[in-house]
Amino acid sequence: MPDITPTTATAHTTRLRSSPVYVIGAGPGGLATAAALSERGVRTVVLEKSGAVGASWRGHYDRLELHTTRRLSALPGLPIPRAYGRWLSRDGVVRYLEEYAEYHRLEIATGVEVTRIERSGLGAEPQSEAEPQPGARSGRRTGSGSGSGSDSGSPGPRWLLRATGGRELAADAVVVATGFNHTPYVPDWPGRDGFRGELLHAAHYRNAEPYRGRDALVVGTGNTGADIAVDLAEGGAARVRLAVRTAPHIVRRTTAGWPAQATGILVRRLPRRAVDRAARTMARISVPDLGPYGLPRPDTGLYSRVLEGAVPVQDVGLIAAIRSRKVEPVAAVESFEDDKAILADGSLVTPDVVIAATGYRRGLEDLVGHLDVLDGRGRPRSHGRRPATPGLYFTGYTNPISGMLRELAIDARKIAHAIAREAVLRG
Repeated sequence: MPDITPTTATAHTTRLRSSPVYVIGAGPGGLATAAALSERGVRTVVLEKSGAVGASWRGHYDRLELHTTRRLSALPGLPIPRAYGRWLSRDGVVRYLEEYAEYHRLEIATGVEVTRIERSGLGAEPQSEAEPQPGARSGRRTGSGSGSGSDSGSPGPRWLLRATGGRELAADAVVVATGFNHTPYVPDWPGRDGFRGELLHAAHYRNAEPYRGRDALVVGTGNTGADIAVDLAEGGAARVRLAVRTAPHIVRRTTAGWPAQATGILVRRLPRRAVDRAARTMARISVPDLGPYGLPRPDTGLYSRVLEGAVPVQDVGLIAAIRSRKVEPVAAVESFEDDKAILADGSLVTPDVVIAATGYRRGLEDLVGHLDVLDGRGRPRSHGRRPATPGLYFTGYTNPISGMLRELAIDARKIAHAIAREAVLRG
């Protein structure tokens, strides 16, 4: 069991600071950043509240596949094996993350939840660092050698992390990587609590088996809602409706073998209007008009929507399911009354189960809300290589058209460069 006190570095690294960098979260962003930092000789400890890496990925629905290619989804320093296929499954992602942590010999303390990050003040004496609870693990061996590497001429740590078990951990730099999909969000629909049917968030959906023969209403037309609606239709649900508030942009995952992700990478720096026009033309060529089936084409541009935070739906069966009427688009949910859902067009439906694919919140308010680093939506004002405030970095809080894992890998290298450079300057 590793500790989270300072230890000697491995032979190929150079100690750059008196206390480790703490990375909060052992998902793809946290692991990638830890690996990039370690490569630069910066001792890094990943703090993970659950018992294993990739906790959020382990909880996703069974059908999930990446919509980004294997080659463009690898994290720094370890390609994804060809055997995993072009589109990684949920279990494939989890397996890769496990292998990634072991390959890079990352120090990971599991069962440690950081509840608050506070400024400790420059020049402060380092706080004592606590042992993790049983269950902490590491992909890299740690030693107990020459210890802290403290330097009386160096500034004290900037940050104090308060964690479970009364721990107080001091750090010059902290990377927050708790995930884009952190806290499930269900709208407070009028009558929601009195709904007589079953209501659950998509975070708790695994597969269609419990809903075989039942009438299902999926709320939300992002990629998760689309996947679940198709899964239910193929898995034997008696009826599947998909509640739509804003018509989504739908793109083919591949066109003649060319992945949509590659197009996203090419166009993301182009002017918004130009991309909107090109996307509109491509949609008319590659995506049939679903208006007669209740899902009209969107009236706003694809890239305009992306810049507002709504990525397009990648088709992995939704178009066919709608055209075969196995999935029925309906108006948005406005409220509930007894066993009925009241829709925006005034119609009533009586589903046995409502699955809310209505997104997530970042859940950062308790952790860093007091530091004035979040915007009005609870997202970091700065992310990637630009610290939100000196020594405090965020990664993984955007949903880019070019692929989240690809951007996490890029951010990891940039954050590592920034932290290592600053460590040298701080001396």
